[in-house]
Amino acid sequence: MTLKRAYLLVVFISFSFSAICQQSAAYTHELVDFNRALELYNNEQYLAAQNLFDDVKDKTDDEKIKGDAAYYIANAAVRLNQPGADRLMENFVTRYPTSTKTNSAYLDVADYYFQTGKYPLSRRWYDRVDENAMSRKDRERFYFNNGYAYFRSNQFEEAQTYFNRVRDSKEYGSQAKYYLGYIAYEGDDYEEANEYFEEVKGNDRYTEDLSYFQADMNFKLGNFEKAIEQGLEQLPKSNRQEIPQLNKIIGESYFNLGKYEEAIPYLKGYNGMRGKWNNTDYYQLGYAYYKQGNYEAAISEFNKIVDGKNAIAQNAYYHLAQSYLESDQKQQALNAFKNASEMEFDAKIQQDALLNYAKLSYEIGNSYESPSQVLINYLNKYPESEKRQEMESLLIDSFITSKNYEEAMRLLENNRNFSDKQAYQKVAYFYGLELYDEEDYYEAIKNFDKALKEPRDQNITARATFWKAESEYNVNRMDDAILGYREFKGMSAARNTDEYEDLDYNIGYAYFKKNDYSQAVNYFKSYASSSNAEGAKKNDALLRLGDTYYVTSQYWPAMEAYQNAINNGVSNADYAAFQKAISYGFVNRNDTKIEELNSFTGKYPRSPYRDDAMYELGNTYVASNNTTQAIQSYNRLIRDVPQSALVPKAMLRQGLIYYNNNDGNKALERLRKVVADYPNTPEAKQAVSTARNVYVDLGRTDEYASWVRNIDFVEVSDADLDNTTYEAAENQYLNNNSAKAIANFEKYIQNFPNGIHSINANFYLAQLYYRDGNVEKSIPNYRYVTSKPKNEFSEQALARLSQIYLEKKDYTHALPLLEKLEKQADNEQNVVFAQQNLMKSYFETGNFGKANEYADKVLNNSTAETEARNDARIMVARAAVKSGNDTKARSAYKEVQKTATGELGAEALYYDAYFKHKDGNHEASNAAVQILAKDFAGYKLWGAKGLVLMAKNFYALGDAYQATYILENVTKNFQKFPEVVKEARAELSKIKAQEAKTNASVETNN
Repeated sequence: MTLKRAYLLVVFISFSFSAICQQSAAYTHELVDFNRALELYNNEQYLAAQNLFDDVKDKTDDEKIKGDAAYYIANAAVRLNQPGADRLMENFVTRYPTSTKTNSAYLDVADYYFQTGKYPLSRRWYDRVDENAMSRKDRERFYFNNGYAYFRSNQFEEAQTYFNRVRDSKEYGSQAKYYLGYIAYEGDDYEEANEYFEEVKGNDRYTEDLSYFQADMNFKLGNFEKAIEQGLEQLPKSNRQEIPQLNKIIGESYFNLGKYEEAIPYLKGYNGMRGKWNNTDYYQLGYAYYKQGNYEAAISEFNKIVDGKNAIAQNAYYHLAQSYLESDQKQQALNAFKNASEMEFDAKIQQDALLNYAKLSYEIGNSYESPSQVLINYLNKYPESEKRQEMESLLIDSFITSKNYEEAMRLLENNRNFSDKQAYQKVAYFYGLELYDEEDYYEAIKNFDKALKEPRDQNITARATFWKAESEYNVNRMDDAILGYREFKGMSAARNTDEYEDLDYNIGYAYFKKNDYSQAVNYFKSYASSSNAEGAKKNDALLRLGDTYYVTSQYWPAMEAYQNAINNGVSNADYAAFQKAISYGFVNRNDTKIEELNSFTGKYPRSPYRDDAMYELGNTYVASNNTTQAIQSYNRLIRDVPQSALVPKAMLRQGLIYYNNNDGNKALERLRKVVADYPNTPEAKQAVSTARNVYVDLGRTDEYASWVRNIDFVEVSDADLDNTTYEAAENQYLNNNSAKAIANFEKYIQNFPNGIHSINANFYLAQLYYRDGNVEKSIPNYRYVTSKPKNEFSEQALARLSQIYLEKKDYTHALPLLEKLEKQADNEQNVVFAQQNLMKSYFETGNFGKANEYADKVLNNSTAETEARNDARIMVARAAVKSGNDTKARSAYKEVQKTATGELGAEALYYDAYFKHKDGNHEASNAAVQILAKDFAGYKLWGAKGLVLMAKNFYALGDAYQATYILENVTKNFQKFPEVVKEARAELSKIKAQEAKTNASVETNN
C-alpha cells in the first residue's frame, strides 16, 4: 500500500536583492530618477517603479542605463504577474546581450516563480541560468530549488540528481536528505529511505512525518507488530488527514496478524482515498466480521464489492457465499459461489466454490444451467476429487428427479470420466420410455439398446427388453418384437414387473399383426383365461381371439369368443354381435345369420356397424335368393343411414339384382343414380361398367354413348398411369418420407384432378401439409375430400378442416363443416366436438337460438366430457341472457356455479349478484359482489362489472355517496374495459342528475 503525505514541508529561501541596490556612483549623480525608481523597486512598489523606469528609459541616451531600466521593467512585470512579462525579459536579453545582469535576470525570475510556488515556470527559467557564473551560495540555492521543483512535478529521477548535489550542504542538506528519503519511500526502497530518514531523525521539523513514514514502511515490509506500535504511538499526535491513513495501517496490520476483533475499529476508521473505499477495503472489513461470526455485517461489506476480477474479489465472493449460507439465504449463496468458481486466482477456493455451487444447484435448482450440467462440470474438472463419489450420487439423482433424460444422455455420453454405468443404464432406459411416450419409436429403440448394453440392474434390463419389443411392435417389426417379448418372458426379474401381467396379450397382438393366427390364438386364449386378465383388456383379448378364429375360418370358436366378450360386458358389444352374426354365414347358417342381423339392427340402433349390418343382411338375402327382402334391406340402409359409405354399394347391388332379374330399366335407374350421386367413387366406375352391359342387352347403345360422354370422372385410357402415379406417392407416404410423398401427391393431383384415387391423394396430402405446419396449404385438399360424397376420410377431413377455421375464428366456413360432421360422424366424440363448436360458433355469430339448441344437445349427450358439459351450461346461460330469457339464464348460471372455477366461476358469481340486484335484493347482491372481489380478484373484468352493480345497489339502498364514489373509481381505474367504463359514466351521470334535483352542490355534465 502506498500512502502519500497530504502535504509536504516546503522550505522557502529568502532572497535579497542587495546586489541590485549597489548601483554605481555614475548612475546616482547622472540620473536622479533612476535612483528614485530603484528605491521604489527595492521597496516592492513595482508598478510605480516600472512607470518611472519607463520614463528613464525613454529620456536617457546611455545604453547601460537603458539596459538596467529594461531589466527592472521586466523584473517588475514578472512580480506583478503582468501578461507578456516573459516576453519583456526575453527582449531585455536580446536587446542587451552584453549586460552583466543577464544571468541575474534568469536567476531572479526563476527564484521569484519558485517563491510563489509556480514550479514549472521556475524550472523553465532555471534551465537558462549559467551555473558556472554563479556564486557558491547561489549555486546551492539553484540546485535545491531545481530539485524541489522537479520533486513537486513527480519527476523524482531528475529531483534526485539535484538533491544529491546539496545533500552535504550545511544550509540545504537536511531538506535534501528528507526529500531523497521520501523519493526512496515512494519507490518502495525502504532501506535507502530509512537511511536518509535516520540522518534527519533528530530534526524536530521532520520527526512527526518520519513516525508516519516508518509505520507505513514497517507495514509494507511485513513488520506488522512494529507497524502497530509506531502507528498507535503516532495516532494521538496526527492531524485530520493522517488519522484515517494510520487507522488503515493499524487495522491492516491487525488483520494480517489474524487479530480480527482488534482490526475492526481501525479498519472502520479509514475513510478511503478521496473519500472512497476500494474492493480490498470492503473485503478486509467483511472478512474480519466473517471471522467474528457476524455474518449480517460481513454480507453488508462483501456485497459492496462490484466488478471484482482479482484474487481479493474471488476470496470475498467465496466468503460472501459462506455468509449467505450461514444466514440461510441459499439462492444468494448460489450466485456468489458461482462467481467465485469462475475465477482462477486461487485454485483451492475455485474448487470448493464449484463444489458448493453444484450442491446448491442440486438442492434448490438453478436458473443459469441445469444442476446435472453443473455436477458434470465439477466431475470433469476435478476427476480425482475426494468428493467424486458423493457428486456422482447427486448426479444420478438429479438426472432421475429432473426427468431431463435427453440432456442427461448427452452429458453422460460426452463425459469420458463418468464411471457409474448403472446410472447410464437407468438414464438410457428412462429416456427410452420418454421417447416411447412421444411416439418416437426408432429413437426409443436406440436408447433401450444402450440400456441393455450396460446390464447392471436386472430389473431395468428386463423392462428395457420389454419396452424395446413394444417399440418394435409400433414400427411394425413384428419378428423383433416377438423375439423381445419372449426374451423378456424368460427373465427371472420380469416376473416382478407390471409389464409381465399382460405379456401374453402383447405377444398375441404381435402374432396377430404378423398374420400368424395359429400362434396368436394360443396367446390370446392364454391371456383371456388367466387370473390377471380383467376389464377392458380382457374384453379386447376375447374380441381379438374371436377375430383370430374368424380370419382362420374357425367360426364356431370365433362365435364362442365373441359371445364371451358380450357376456363379460365389453363396451363395444355391437362389434362382437356383428362379427358373431357374420360368422353364422360361414357355417351355412344363413337363417341364423339373418335372424342375428335383424336382431342387431333393433338392439343397436346407434351402432356405427348398423349400416354394415343392413348391407350384410341384404347380401345374405341375395345369397338365399330372397331378392325382395334384399332390396328392402338395401332400401332401409339407404333411407336410415344416408351418409353411409355403403349406400352406393347397396344401390349398386340393387342395380345388379334388377339386372339379373332382367329388369333393365330399374337396373339403369339404380346404376345411373350411383353415378350421379357418388361420382368419382369405385362404385360409380363399376356402375358405368355394369350399365354398359345393360344398355347393350337392351340394344340402347346410342343412349349409352350419349350418357357416358357427360361423365367426366372416368379417364379409362389413363387408368394404368393413374394407378402407377398414385402408388408411387402412397408408398412414400407409408414409409414416412414426407417430402417425397408431398411431391408425388402434388404431381398426381395435377395430372389426375379427378383420378381414381383423387380422394385418397387429397386427404393424404392435406395431412402431410398440416403435419408440417403448412395449415393454409392443407385447406384446399381437405375441402376437396369434404366436398365428395361420404367416404372413408370424410369424418377426419371434416373434423380437421372445421378445427382450422375455428382457430381462425372463421365461423362462416366452420359452421357448414361442423353441421356436416355432426350428421356424418361415426365416432361419438366427433359428434360431441361438432355440437360443442356449433354451439360456440352460433353464439359468436349472434344466433343465440341455435347456440342454445346445440348446448342442449351437448348436455343431453351422455358421452360428452365434463369440460364440454360445463361449456354447454355457460353457453346456455349466456345465450339466455342475450335473448332475455332470465329464467333459463338463472337456472344455467346456478348449475355453472356449482362446479366452475377460475373465470367461469367469476362470471357465474357476477350473474348471481346481477339477478339478486334485479330482484331488488340489493344487500344480498352486494354480498355476492364482495365474495367476487375477494375470491376472484384476478378477473378484473368481472370485478369491474361487479363494482358497477354494487354502485347501483348502494344507490337503490339510498347511499348516493357510496354509489358515486364507486362509479368514479371505476371510470378512473378500469380504462382497459371501455364498455364497463361507459356504463359506469352513464350510471354516474344519471345518479348526479337525480341528486341535483335536491342538492345544489351536485355538478352535472348538463
